Amino acid sequence: MTKPAEAILADALRLEPDARAQLAAELLASLDGPSDPDAETEWQAEIERRVADLEAGRTKLEPWEDVKRRIEKSILGR
Repeated sequence: MTKPAEAILADALRLEPDARAQLAAELLASLDGPSDPDAETEWQAEIERRVADLEAGRTKLEPWEDVKRRIEKSILGR
């Protein structure tokens, strides 16, 4: 890390936790590149499609405990 970056880090670490979190979020977001201008519209359409599938009975819901157990078995072999 360069000296200027170390100085910025030292200053940032003196901030209140909420300010540090906000700063960290902004720094991470700056690494993502430009946002997709169509993403919000596409997510809204996906949500509407999923709700329609639920209401029409085309989607089978599973209890969280069953899903959690399946994930744990897959990851941890339990």
